Amino acid sequence: MTVLPQSRPLTADDLAAIPDDGHRYELIDGTLIVTPAPSWRHQRAVVRLVRMLLDAAPSEGLEVLAAPFDVRLADDTVLQPDVLVCRVGDLTQRNLPAAPLLAVEVLSPSTRLVDLNLKRARYEAAGCQSYWVVDPDAPAITAWELRDGSYVEVAAVAGGEFFPAERPFTTTFAPRDLVD
Repeated sequence: MTVLPQSRPLTADDLAAIPDDGHRYELIDGTLIVTPAPSWRHQRAVVRLVRMLLDAAPSEGLEVLAAPFDVRLADDTVLQPDVLVCRVGDLTQRNLPAAPLLAVEVLSPSTRLVDLNLKRARYEAAGCQSYWVVDPDAPAITAWELRDGSYVEVAAVAGGEFFPAERPFTTTFAPRDLVD
């Protein structure tokens, strides 16, 4: 059993010492965030979104990945977005030590507040160009893009409405296509 320090904020090294037990462990400003395995509807949205992004991505230079994969924004902030797009050259074998071009979170009841607030703020501060939040229950998607260092909402669509994404590459889909 791993015992984590309680007298200081946690670091990426502390996180690496936690054994793989099926939970998702992330750090935000040295605070451990633990989430249970996602629902099948959540996973359906993730898998379909990854497939759509892979189909639309340029053939070279970019990588589309699904969780779990660490995005190490700082020594005390390691996130695992549900889906990410990054430059291949930014990757290491173990993590992405830079902001992705796109981070996507699929909302769950246990992650909604963290995804909409804390994670969004961390990706914004790190310079992540695009941040999308998918609500599989609505279904809906809200997208923000970084402009002059701050996120600006560029889309909020639901159901069969089409989401015309321009970053990190162009693609168009409807939120219901992720879950129906």
